[in-house]
Amino acid sequence: MENHHPILNALDEIPSPSFVLDESKLLKNALLCDQIRQESGAVILLALKAFSMYSVFDQLLPYLDGTTASSLHEAKLGHEQFSTQHHHIFSPAFKASEWDEISRYCTHVSFNSATQWKTFKSRITPFMSPGLRINPEHSEVKTALYDPCHPNCRLGITHKELENIDLDGIDGFHFHTLCESQFPELERTVTIIEEKFGEYLHNLKWLNLGGGHHLTDPNYDRAGLITLIKRLKDTYNLEVILEPGEAIALNAGYFITEVLDILDRHPKHAILDCSASTHLPDILEMPYRAHILGSYNENKTPHNYRLGGLTCLAGDHIGTYAFDKPLKIGQKLIFTDMAHYTMVKTNTFNGIKLPSICRLDVNGNITQLKNFDYADFFSRLS
Repeated sequence: MENHHPILNALDEIPSPSFVLDESKLLKNALLCDQIRQESGAVILLALKAFSMYSVFDQLLPYLDGTTASSLHEAKLGHEQFSTQHHHIFSPAFKASEWDEISRYCTHVSFNSATQWKTFKSRITPFMSPGLRINPEHSEVKTALYDPCHPNCRLGITHKELENIDLDGIDGFHFHTLCESQFPELERTVTIIEEKFGEYLHNLKWLNLGGGHHLTDPNYDRAGLITLIKRLKDTYNLEVILEPGEAIALNAGYFITEVLDILDRHPKHAILDCSASTHLPDILEMPYRAHILGSYNENKTPHNYRLGGLTCLAGDHIGTYAFDKPLKIGQKLIFTDMAHYTMVKTNTFNGIKLPSICRLDVNGNITQLKNFDYADFFSRLS
């Protein structure tokens, strides 16, 4: 099946290295999100921290209610490029010098502490709806780096802390406790939320369930999610908000890289024109194993290669993969599921060139949207 993948037909037109967005798969995800919106009445936002490819925002507009940001720059991007009514923001702390600009771009803001709420309460405009991020102290995420509820985490207000906060003027609660999660994790978390914070929910206008929901995964229980959202809306008479990022771009992109050299090691090393450190940092941070079209786990075939990057970092390795045939210098490799948490995380360590950005449209045609050069590296330094 992978040998007949549509990206293969356009491979010669794609520069290396490149991110390639698959337009048809992005729209498929957007339609699934829209189905949840329509059937549940929920507000669904695009989390810009995961996917900020503004050149395709116009295609997402009919299916989503707006954006959610983690910084002033993301808030400005959402406001300028995604013309909808909802523009939300959360940050562990806001800078007073940026607040006036944030308040021009955002319709909803969630504060991380009592101190932040007190600091900015008098500066809330009539067009903003303020809320608090809560921490149910219930962990569903196994990797500590991505667990927003690990012991002594800085994110969110606990039930005990909430007892001493003046909630006058607070419209909503926001919790974000998931990462690449299925519905049962959310269901268990909501049970804890209702047990610990239920006394407050009847007095709120909205409840933000955060991100980390794998809504567009084939195994996700979307019917269960819709039922849960309806129950929350009916029980507490509030608006329910979800802000997925990864789910909207799930399986909707590729990363193209070229083999530059092959070293006779055991196993052999293939040096690529990319880097895990600069282009695909989640491979090192999560960590996780990215899939390559036509590849297998190590030792599945006799042709095993440890894939290495271009930086001086000794650990700049992508992983060890097996292939049906020996790799050749000049051969292109195709990594899958490379739209979310990829373009937003690239950097120029070692002066490594940033990957180009391309789009594969519904007809199988490739468009090169952006190419980077020395000026992009130079502009970040002084």
